[in-house]
Amino acid sequence: MTQPLTAQTLAVALTVAAWLVWLMLAATVTIRAAARARAGARWLRRIPLPTPLQATATGMAGAAAFGAGAHTGATSAGPEAPLPVAAGTLDRPTGADGVERPDGVSEVGDASGVVVRGGWLPWEVAEQVAAAAGLVWLRRRRTYQPHPPHDARDDTDLAPLPETVTAIQTALTAPTPPAPTTGTAPAGPAGSIASLPSGRIALTGPGALAAARGMLVTAALAGLRHPAASAPLVITRAAARTLLGADIVRPLPGVRVAGSVNDAVAFLASSAAALFRSGWEDAGRPVLILESAPQSGPLAVALAACAATAMFLGAGTAEVTWHVDGAGHTHDPQRPDWVGPRLCVLDPVAATDLLTVITQAHPPDVHPGAGSRPVTVTAPERSRIPRQARGARHSHPPARAVAGRLDLRVLGEPTLIADGTPVPIRRSAALQVLVFLAVHPEGASSQQIVEAIWPGLPAHRLTGRLYTTLSDLRTTVRAACGLAVIDHTDNRYRLNPGFCDVDLWRLRTLAAHAATAVTSTATDWQAVIGAYTSDLAVGHQWPWLDPAREATRRHVLDAYAALAATEPDPRRALDFLQAGIRVDPYNQALHQQATGILTALGEHDTATELADTYHRRLTAAGLPPTDAHHPALHDGAEPVSGR
Repeated sequence: MTQPLTAQTLAVALTVAAWLVWLMLAATVTIRAAARARAGARWLRRIPLPTPLQATATGMAGAAAFGAGAHTGATSAGPEAPLPVAAGTLDRPTGADGVERPDGVSEVGDASGVVVRGGWLPWEVAEQVAAAAGLVWLRRRRTYQPHPPHDARDDTDLAPLPETVTAIQTALTAPTPPAPTTGTAPAGPAGSIASLPSGRIALTGPGALAAARGMLVTAALAGLRHPAASAPLVITRAAARTLLGADIVRPLPGVRVAGSVNDAVAFLASSAAALFRSGWEDAGRPVLILESAPQSGPLAVALAACAATAMFLGAGTAEVTWHVDGAGHTHDPQRPDWVGPRLCVLDPVAATDLLTVITQAHPPDVHPGAGSRPVTVTAPERSRIPRQARGARHSHPPARAVAGRLDLRVLGEPTLIADGTPVPIRRSAALQVLVFLAVHPEGASSQQIVEAIWPGLPAHRLTGRLYTTLSDLRTTVRAACGLAVIDHTDNRYRLNPGFCDVDLWRLRTLAAHAATAVTSTATDWQAVIGAYTSDLAVGHQWPWLDPAREATRRHVLDAYAALAATEPDPRRALDFLQAGIRVDPYNQALHQQATGILTALGEHDTATELADTYHRRLTAAGLPPTDAHHPALHDGAEPVSGR
């Protein structure tokens, strides 16, 4: 202040001012940059991910773009697809033949057979597997013993069938007609015994063991379907252990297990005349599966006497050598131009699954025939076995929909009702999800739902399809009533009980009340009968549905049995038993009780007519009753208590 203003003082003042301005500018820029960074971070956290529908559409568009270039330069058929991968299913898939299939239906491997995880089966063999599965459920229905609801019920026999079987059943929902036979392949269906030439065949190649397993399963199915007109298959214990990793301990129809090669040859030599008299030559010829080619001469003599076929697992001394690839195609290395039949091929897991169902379908109470050591050969005579017979519809009025809530009716034709109006469900997979969640009110994980609707495929590959199905279902229901019908909590999907009423839940509640009441009354049992309007999901043959359908049917059978057991009037008791027979016309216990009452009343002709009708029904379904199961043979059977 005392010194005069000089040039030096002015320069220092300007420098200080400039630094202050620069510091203010730097601070402003820093603050602004930090604010933008925070805003960008918040935007990244809120970035919208594509919906399942958008992701599916994008993936399909990309696949189409890449596929267009790949197909442009194609001049011949590409290499065959690897076999052990199960057939794919899209919500609306297109099969290998270009035919669009409804959603929820497995796509078959090709036009001549069904591809499952671990194998390939010709159409005829796949249909026989589905028939055997249906026979298993009919046997379970026949042997169930209805009892009063308050008694503990054992439903361990309602275990689901193996995964390979359910995958085949799903694929057969919309089958493709078999392709015509071409080339110089032997006559007969692919993979059947009829397609095999007589003599010795050496199986080589990567699919040799899988083809032998397929032949074993094919022979067992043929013996189950036509026990009196099917060629036997003889396999040594050593070969069985090589194919399955274990011994065959349960009887298989049409299959005989020999302790050694000499035992197998001795069986053929001693049974040649019996084989031809029984008509086996009309359905094929006996087949031997041996681990290796023996050097002894008696085998050739036995094969010639029976016109049989011996299949060796590996190279050996044989008239014919078949090289089998992983897909079951056969080629003769000595004749490059010859195209052999395509054989059924199965890995050990798939073969074990199918043999398990065959043994369950095979009647265990039939004595084995002469010369057959560990195996019985009695089974139904029909080639097709109905999977389930629909129960009779009752005249009970349906439940009335409540305003502001959804009413899901799964007893009968599945229907979702909102404010008295049915909600159209466009996707069959969405309808399956609704019924599946109704059967499982406690909820189900995405993996459980996927494995039920699309069996045989890896769950992680189908998660997107499930999300698309659920998104479409939620959109449809929300547009109809504005309610959220499906909750997703704790990684489980379930129907919202606050917004949705289910007739199956009401039936289960009434059955539980009748079972747990200290003194159950006829009113409790009548309430159970009144709630059962029809079979579960009538008209649909989803493989996962069979256990739940049978368990539901048993509720009403128990109620009818309880009413009949406590009814002092035999005529009224007979009415209850006949009503139960209409619900399940295959149940043996109800028929025995009804014939017992008729016999006690002196109506022998009516009792005989009822027994004969039941006999014909079982025979038509592929369940010919034995002496131990024919109701007419139980004239002295005790009628139900109370009379």
